[in-house]
Amino acid sequence: MTSLARFTESPWRADHPSFQQSDLAVRPAPEYASSEVLLSALYRRIGLSDVGEKSVPVNGRDLLKRVKAGKVPPSAALSSEEWSRVLQGSLESPKLPNQSNKRFLQLIPLVPEVARYSGSARLAGNPWSPGDLIERMVLLGSSSKSEADALWTRVFEALAVTSDDDVWARWLESELGSWRPPSHIQFSYQELKHPWPADFVGSDGGSLQFPAKQFVKDLDAVISVKAKMTRRQWVSLLEAVLRIASVAHVMWLSDVTQRAWSFVLSALRGDQDPAAPARAPAVKPVYPEDIGYFPYGRAAMDQAKVLVSRYLHARLGLNATLWGLAEIGQPFEQPLSSQAAFDRLLESVSRHQAELGRISVLETWQLLREAESRTLSCSKGIGSNMLEFVRHCIGQRQTTRDVLRGYDQGYSIRKRTNDARARWVVGLGPVSVIAMTHCCLHETGGARSVHRLCDHLARYGILIGRDEVASSDLGQKLRLLGLVLDSPDAESGVLVLPPFPPSNASIAPPQA
Repeated sequence: MTSLARFTESPWRADHPSFQQSDLAVRPAPEYASSEVLLSALYRRIGLSDVGEKSVPVNGRDLLKRVKAGKVPPSAALSSEEWSRVLQGSLESPKLPNQSNKRFLQLIPLVPEVARYSGSARLAGNPWSPGDLIERMVLLGSSSKSEADALWTRVFEALAVTSDDDVWARWLESELGSWRPPSHIQFSYQELKHPWPADFVGSDGGSLQFPAKQFVKDLDAVISVKAKMTRRQWVSLLEAVLRIASVAHVMWLSDVTQRAWSFVLSALRGDQDPAAPARAPAVKPVYPEDIGYFPYGRAAMDQAKVLVSRYLHARLGLNATLWGLAEIGQPFEQPLSSQAAFDRLLESVSRHQAELGRISVLETWQLLREAESRTLSCSKGIGSNMLEFVRHCIGQRQTTRDVLRGYDQGYSIRKRTNDARARWVVGLGPVSVIAMTHCCLHETGGARSVHRLCDHLARYGILIGRDEVASSDLGQKLRLLGLVLDSPDAESGVLVLPPFPPSNASIAPPQA
């Protein structure tokens, strides 16, 4: 059986090495992840090397059993009854409506030890690791390996509980540590494990603006204000940035993939002169100039579904083409990690368009579109998983109990009404507003025009014009939080104020 035939039989499990090893591949494949799952997975990836995603639910059930059995460690400060009230009271995170009958630990990831027992994406099977996704974002968004290593170290130091943390966090980390099995290690630094994306960063990354690049700057901004708030407040701020950046990163990679496929598809159809790529290889860039994926106040999941569906069509098409080139004896072995690599692929497809036509590569792609229609329409499989990732990652938590509806304040999309069938619309929660305002003003030292905030949100695909802010939900939240100042000297008449100004800060002249 040929490679193309094997791919046709199992199209989602037989990615070509050039596609799979690309710096721009959507890896790991996203699935369900709430804000707390993201942070818990980051704890495990950066400092709990002995805790796999699969073992988290098992650890949680074991802890509950030990607590209920009254097997209190000698060093524990609380009795089993008191500790049970902590786990299922002050530290408990609200469950989703479809989880109301399930018994498992779902805890606020306030400190690293919590991630040993809670925060896995699934309760059974083989959960994916959002921590790996965050690591890849750090690598892709850093300008050098040394810069990525330095940021990773700073993230670990910020996540670790030290004497500078508040007493509740210090006590919780210590008390949970007393319940830690002897065979498990404590929170300790784990280096970046994924390869450095040299192809992308070295050729294109420096000149582009993309979500992962903004994310590494915003991580530093969030770390810088840890000492100005409680651990719980800081963790909420960090979660808000992780949520927005993770979804924007996946959407951007999906966009790049579908743009690349549109050029290759044109070459397969014979719409391009075979000599054209050789004369002008970079005429058709694969990187989007506009990433306004989520217009503020408008439906969110419709646009996400379009992006995911186009990505899945492109993934099938690019892999069919790559396996087709191998079958005709013209293998393409370079990872698709840069504009130059995509240009070379386009050139190869243009030169061998007739041969690829004889083995029916385009027809193979079209047949796969029909066979995989439910996945491509995001009704099942990878497509459904990616949409679920977007919805739960940035969507406001829907809780079993109405009284806890306001628990999640770090969302980026929300429902217009409390109706379960209501549409999701783009709208930042109060914590997200604080996080984005702080990050956009972090390096300025003072107030700036509101369009600086608009520009910052646009780098994550959230689109709102500066003239729309005042009348929008965003403008209302900025005013309620005391983060704006009316100024006739500012271009838009409004200045955005830093949420955590330095003690010697003053209001700077209006600037962009």
